[in-house]
Amino acid sequence: MAFPARSLRILACLAFSLAAAVTAKQYSNVADLPQSTYDFVIVGGGNAGLVVANRLTENRAWSVLVIEAGPSNLGILDEEVPALAGTLFAPDSPYTWKYTVVPQENADNRQPGIPRGKMLGGSTAINEMWYTRGSAEDFDRFAAATGDKGWSWDEMLPYFLKNEKWTEPADKHNTTGQYNPAAHGKTGITAVSLPGYAWPIFDLVTETAASMPDEFPFVLDYNAGKPIGLGWTQTTINGGFRDSSARSYLAEQYISRPNLHVLVTAQVSRVLPASKGSTHFTKVEFSQDFKTLHTVTATKEIVLSAGSIATPQILLQSGIGNSTTLKRIGITPLVDLPAVGQNMTEQPLLSNSWFANTTQSYESFNLNATQMEIDLALWNKTHTGPLVSTSGAQVAFLRVPENSSILSTFADPAAGPNTPHIELEFTYPSCRCLACKPSVPINRHHRCSDLILGGSVTLNETDPSPWNLPVIDTGLFREEFDFQTMVYAVKQIFKFFAAPVWDGYLLQPLDALVPALQSDAGLEAYIRGNVINNQHPVGTSGMSPKGASWGKVTGIRVIDASVLPYVTSGHTMAPTYAFAERGADLVKATWAHH
Repeated sequence: MAFPARSLRILACLAFSLAAAVTAKQYSNVADLPQSTYDFVIVGGGNAGLVVANRLTENRAWSVLVIEAGPSNLGILDEEVPALAGTLFAPDSPYTWKYTVVPQENADNRQPGIPRGKMLGGSTAINEMWYTRGSAEDFDRFAAATGDKGWSWDEMLPYFLKNEKWTEPADKHNTTGQYNPAAHGKTGITAVSLPGYAWPIFDLVTETAASMPDEFPFVLDYNAGKPIGLGWTQTTINGGFRDSSARSYLAEQYISRPNLHVLVTAQVSRVLPASKGSTHFTKVEFSQDFKTLHTVTATKEIVLSAGSIATPQILLQSGIGNSTTLKRIGITPLVDLPAVGQNMTEQPLLSNSWFANTTQSYESFNLNATQMEIDLALWNKTHTGPLVSTSGAQVAFLRVPENSSILSTFADPAAGPNTPHIELEFTYPSCRCLACKPSVPINRHHRCSDLILGGSVTLNETDPSPWNLPVIDTGLFREEFDFQTMVYAVKQIFKFFAAPVWDGYLLQPLDALVPALQSDAGLEAYIRGNVINNQHPVGTSGMSPKGASWGKVTGIRVIDASVLPYVTSGHTMAPTYAFAERGADLVKATWAHH
């Protein structure tokens, strides 16, 4: 992607000058920390960790330290501008963990990446900002699995509302009929809004869906508990800016709290017990140069919020996991919890692309430095224009038909009849990752209810150093249901784009997609050769049932996406925000009278 260097430098300077006013309690050097003992130490300044930090420091008597492996988000232009999100999780991005997976035997033995955010804000600072809660049935299943009705939809909805601050879109257009106001929070912390820039493809998608109401029914608001249908996307964008957890939960009025400290560029290696042989954990070990080790102490709790990959890695490094495996690689087991790092659930993602006859596309600025400079200048001056939106404005959540051979052959893994199996994202015309030809609308499909607990995160047994990346297996298409559902999803998109409204707009499919249109064998080969991870892993530190005698470690609490027992039917950012809000309340309740 070409960027006008001068404009970037000017905007970066502006951002850094603002940063100086709001980083009084952000530290980049451990030597500058004013103390080494806190009431709470939070490992990970991302989707969940900053929620917990914000809520715990509402009690001014409690001191909190957040330790983040990546840098501050301040002054990073690509993190501010929604349309530049793709650069943040690109393979060469300095702001992601370079995680890869083991060869996936059901995906042509390829090793697709699974990048996670490595800066303050975590993956909320690099993702495409889609805000999807999932279905009410997803949460009722959480409650059933844990024996805790507090995780049910009715009990969790107040936490979604507590997190959310509904915000008008950047272009201030009339949003009547595009969402249900009653389903949204107005006074929360994280901004959520509808698309803030109109692309011509919007009308084409809407017209097509209207002509096929049985297969693509309109849903007013997919975040109201019953998401099935096609509707307008909701994203965490605030007045043309990305609203990551760092920008919302660490806004100036929060980071300035005297009892909140944030240390960046510090990677945690282990949590340590209070004394040798103890299973009560009170210390966090970390390094800023992978050589010198430092420790800080938590007098109340350590909160692990490092995410679905790093959290189990830290637990395993600390001797919490499968004792047999830990002994084999030379780590002294302290707590035998074989489920740590197991039961990962991830969603497969497939892009399908057509060349389009239009100049109204992302490529107008992605491949044209002059146009990029114009659009950036507009964004910098008014925070409007094509750069204020993320990848798409419409999305369809669908189920495999009840009379299909798929559901007659395989058990339905969805949480219930109102829970989708498929998400179809209709993205803007773009050729960001392709050879420059006429614009390409990229349409993504992924299975949203991938509930087969087949993935894992384990330590590298050849060299289990805490500074090495773990071994990750996402189990793509390990279950035939997933693969057959993807086949159905792609056929639905082919049918969608065969509608007459696309005549003259769509020119031809991308070369790699041609065989998929010609035969079932070609389609299946295309899917296996192009599917990737959707970057929504959960389950690797799953919650144990309420009252269980196992799955507990004193001194440590895990609050992040790794605790979700199943992946929700959609993107995982919004559910993680809500889980973190409730998690913070649970911590507060524990220590209310101590």
